[in-house]
Amino acid sequence: MRAPTPAGRHRVVIVGGGFGGLETVKGLAGAPVEITLIDRRNHHLFQPLLYQVATASLATSEIAWPIRALVRDRPEVTTLLATVVGVDAQARQVRLEDGSAVAYDTLVLATGARHAYFGHDEWEPFALGLKTIEDATTIRRRILMAFENAERETDPVRQAALLTFVIVGAGPTGVELAGTIAELARHTLPPEFRNIDTGEARVVLIEAGPRVLAGYPDRLSDYARRSLEKLGVEVELGRAVSEVTAETVTFGEQRLAARTVLWAAGVMASPAAEWLGAPADGAGRLKVEPDLTVPGQPEVFAVGDTVTVAGPDGKPAPGIAPAAKQEGRYAAAVIKARLLGAAPPSPFRYRHPGSLAQIGKRRAVIDFGWIRLTGALAWWLWGIAHIYFLIGVRTRLSVALSWLWIHTRNQRGARLITQGRSSATKPPSTMG
Repeated sequence: MRAPTPAGRHRVVIVGGGFGGLETVKGLAGAPVEITLIDRRNHHLFQPLLYQVATASLATSEIAWPIRALVRDRPEVTTLLATVVGVDAQARQVRLEDGSAVAYDTLVLATGARHAYFGHDEWEPFALGLKTIEDATTIRRRILMAFENAERETDPVRQAALLTFVIVGAGPTGVELAGTIAELARHTLPPEFRNIDTGEARVVLIEAGPRVLAGYPDRLSDYARRSLEKLGVEVELGRAVSEVTAETVTFGEQRLAARTVLWAAGVMASPAAEWLGAPADGAGRLKVEPDLTVPGQPEVFAVGDTVTVAGPDGKPAPGIAPAAKQEGRYAAAVIKARLLGAAPPSPFRYRHPGSLAQIGKRRAVIDFGWIRLTGALAWWLWGIAHIYFLIGVRTRLSVALSWLWIHTRNQRGARLITQGRSSATKPPSTMG
């Protein structure tokens, strides 16, 4: 598949160009290695802001960058646009969808996670998850088309269903989606429609547990719930979803007519554990040794959402960017130590930098452990933190200006309906 590596070079294959994979590449700088970075997409995605693309606040180019551009100054890195379908651990090869294979001396799996519907995969066409750029642009199109179709609908019952948006799952993604959709409907769109009052749109956030933002302290969780309700979001707690169709959502004993349902309730790891025949938890995440290697396969590392690692409190480290980056950095340090014949680093220990979630304009919660903030100050700090971790000065300026425009003018500049065939030619009564 490729020319032999230069003498003395160790072949490292990294599957996944997300936070964990790229941090591993970064950590291996200067090591005597040849790196092959494989991803089925050509871009690295800043996933914490993906919901802002889905809700027409940011453009895709503001949160994604070509992987090749990010590693262009690293001649030892070869980037392959390909889909991995398996691993031959005996032959030490990664198998690709086209039937070819890539050999490795060390393998790093940073393959991420996918949506989990708790055994109801038949809900997926109706309850869209949010993990990729394609997901975000599909959701954006569905949200905006709901308002366009409602503008033309003459049946008040069907119009109400079109203007009902349901988000399942009240973790950070669900809370951020609910708050932003509510602001879009109540503050951005009202002057632009003539036949409907977009401010009357219903945004319903459904959570099976007793609280929103269950991983946050009670005070911050309560603040988030109250803030959502002030925005007009209907928060439904303690009732699990039992059915999703093209036209309805059933939770508890209630059936709600809704044409837009978004899924933020659960994730399942990639099939990496199946590829290796290795132990995994209930969410499919690999169980690893203290040095992040797969049991019985010391040449294979797993990082990011692919793996379950205990945090300082004994609970699994959260599936967030800082965790993936710490794990990628650690894996690179172990690989370097092996190649140099040095002592390995101490067992991996996740250090939680804090939790941040935006609820709406001038509303956010921050939990740094030693300090907990809510309101406008938390919102500004949330924005500064996210801008800091974006890649490139141009992107940081672009996102900052976009947020400033939304903050001062209540206008969102990414409201283009561009994906798929337009539904404008269909009668509103036939739209699904």
